Amino acid sequence: MKDVTQLDEGWSLRHGQELLEATVPGCVHTDLLTAGLIPDPFTGLHETEVAWVGRRAWTYVRELGHDSAHERTDLVFDGLDTAAYLTLDGHPVGSTRNMHRRHRFDVTGRTGRLEVRFASAYDEAAAVRAVTGERPNVYPEPSQYIRKMASSFGWDWGPTLVTAGIWRPVRLEHWSTARIAHVRPLVTVDEGTGRVEVRLEAERTAQGRGRTLRAEARVAGARAEAVLTGDEAVLRLEVPDPRLWWPRGYGEQPLHDLHLTLSDDEGRPLDTWHRRIGFRTVELDRSADEHGTGFTLVVNGVRIFARGVNWIPDDAFPSRITPDRYRTRLTQAAEANIDLVRVWGGGIYEDDAFYDVCDELGLMVWQDFLFACSAYPEEQPLRGEVEAEARDNVVRLMPHPSLVLWNGNNENLWGFRDWDWEPALAGDSWGEGYYLGLLPRIVAELDPTRPYTAGSPWSGSWDHHPNDPAHGTHHSWEVWNRQDYAEYRASVPRFVAEFGWQAPPALATLRRALPGEELAPDSPGMLHHQKAEDGNGKLNRGVGRHFPLPEGDFDRWHYLTQLVQARAVAAGIEHWRSHWPVCAGTIVWQLNDCWPVTSWSAIDSDGRPKPLHHELRRVYADRLLTLQPVTGGLVLAAVNQAAEPWRTAVTLRRWGADGTLIRESVLDIAAEPRSVVRLPVPHDLLPDGPSAKEFLVADIHGGSDVHGGAGAGADGLRAVHFPVADKDFAYPRPVYDVAVEPVTGQRDRVDVVVSARTLVRDLLLQTDRLGPAAVGDRGLLTLLPGEQVRIRVTGCATVDVEDVRAALYCVDTA
Repeated sequence: MKDVTQLDEGWSLRHGQELLEATVPGCVHTDLLTAGLIPDPFTGLHETEVAWVGRRAWTYVRELGHDSAHERTDLVFDGLDTAAYLTLDGHPVGSTRNMHRRHRFDVTGRTGRLEVRFASAYDEAAAVRAVTGERPNVYPEPSQYIRKMASSFGWDWGPTLVTAGIWRPVRLEHWSTARIAHVRPLVTVDEGTGRVEVRLEAERTAQGRGRTLRAEARVAGARAEAVLTGDEAVLRLEVPDPRLWWPRGYGEQPLHDLHLTLSDDEGRPLDTWHRRIGFRTVELDRSADEHGTGFTLVVNGVRIFARGVNWIPDDAFPSRITPDRYRTRLTQAAEANIDLVRVWGGGIYEDDAFYDVCDELGLMVWQDFLFACSAYPEEQPLRGEVEAEARDNVVRLMPHPSLVLWNGNNENLWGFRDWDWEPALAGDSWGEGYYLGLLPRIVAELDPTRPYTAGSPWSGSWDHHPNDPAHGTHHSWEVWNRQDYAEYRASVPRFVAEFGWQAPPALATLRRALPGEELAPDSPGMLHHQKAEDGNGKLNRGVGRHFPLPEGDFDRWHYLTQLVQARAVAAGIEHWRSHWPVCAGTIVWQLNDCWPVTSWSAIDSDGRPKPLHHELRRVYADRLLTLQPVTGGLVLAAVNQAAEPWRTAVTLRRWGADGTLIRESVLDIAAEPRSVVRLPVPHDLLPDGPSAKEFLVADIHGGSDVHGGAGAGADGLRAVHFPVADKDFAYPRPVYDVAVEPVTGQRDRVDVVVSARTLVRDLLLQTDRLGPAAVGDRGLLTLLPGEQVRIRVTGCATVDVEDVRAALYCVDTA
């Protein structure tokens, strides 16, 4: 039987004439941090002080000894970052130039001093560029010339921290006769029968050549055997009436253990392989219709509106991301009613622990191949690495039922057409051959059970503009960059794969990351931790369209920027969801952060939810109530993504700003499963827009908890419509009472009770002001006179009313 020796201990990092203790998996930056030789690049302005680390060569060393009696010993690295040259006892072992694939070296009978020498990623990129020639890039760093996490070189939300190191586990594998080299389980469901076609590839030692091998596969009570005289076999298993794996909100996520054993001709086990699989079908409907070209995911025959978020690496040093951290962050996603996570192409193919959690939580995964915002040469030495990387990761990830889509790249097809790449390239290769040739061929060969799309955005062919909203996927960035979020309502894309709005992280996160700094929008640390071009200018213009821009009041600015972020994303999602099935999904940019930064994230780098996270919970719920402006009036849209019909009554109330109820009416809603009902709001209920003193509220009482957004104090669903910008509306001075009540038997929890005496719009309890670990169960809330809301706060033992009042913010333009 194969033996495995983990090599995660005993490493040193050469730093000048000194050997530092090294952590593997890890990277040079984290080892230098541990040794106290560099400051934390995540705090203050220290990022710039450690730039030299990425421009140096580094060497990891350890003694390698073993006394295995097996015929073969392999040195296996799950991840080397990036350009490395390996020697053992002074003799070559091999070299690598790709962070995104596994590497295996035959070291049979060899022992001694193992050295892994990493070249500077900048030097490697320069060497490749000298061979391939220049290619355009959105950023002034050479990420397209090296198969490395592109965002290591900085992004408009990330630091420039160019890493090197043994970033994933390393081990020795000792084996005889043969080992399992690759396993591809092709899982399908046909007329109620689950089928698993296990495609096995074995590797043999010299002594094992010509020997007969046996393979056995087992799953869910089914069993299959095969005899190998060569190196390949196919084992077919059938499972009658299997329980289907469903996306979150559509059913359960049963997982089945698939075991594979490879034995010699006498039945002695040589190697084993195990993964969890799920039975489900997935299709991508790209049919043409009267609206253009669709882009709808279909799982187990059910058409789905994807409620998604974009995922970036959760740490600029990805070797620090643990399985527990993956689970925490993805659980936060699930708690926001998210059902799809897009792994973005400037990051990494995540660890299996990421996909395991997605399998368990029912989070569909859209997986980009790792190309982003750059023209990529298609010549050697990159082309061979790209193919090897794609093959390695398709085979590694395909057992996961959560994986529903392969995507060729992020924004490169769009960039070729719109970002002046075409004339600059003058006929040079730029990646099209990967996205429209190599990658779809690899997916069709290795993983034909899943759909592939060439890019995001992509209209499906060059017959249409790559970012045409009527065809395929669309990225909406005119809003935020140049336009107000109200412009989301100007179109109905078929699938919105990127859109978003910035906001700073929680105050407690800022204080930790910028210690001792007097916070201001333009203070040195705030500007350094704002990586977007004219980011603060866009933030201020976004606020200024709706509110008087606060001068010299950082706390008010902080609240308003977070409020506008939540409102902006909600405006887009509410509009696009109300147009299902024409629009079949939204993927918010972005769920998470990799360091403390002002960004588009819903959860900051310390794991604290922004108000946007609570708002996603509301607008991504199975049932959503929204008021949508249309020419000449308003539409009340009831979105029912649940499997059951929705029969309910909606109370519409036209209010005056002073708390006067002007008119009230009740509309009956009957929405079938997975459908949207749009009803015109009666004319006599429309607020008098020019007066700037009226607004409309739509309520469904006694439903599910609203958890923020436009919600009332009572459980239910609420939508509000104000006909003018906040700065033009005649808000009264908000008046409300506050009480703090202990929770019986739970010392770290309190209930904050807010009772409104006037209209209180977008009330927000910033719980981290009560304590760095404090978390609230609600976000933004709009209360009418006489309404009350109860906010459960965990993670703070004792707070008083004055503490709470200081942490409460709301719209106040009086």
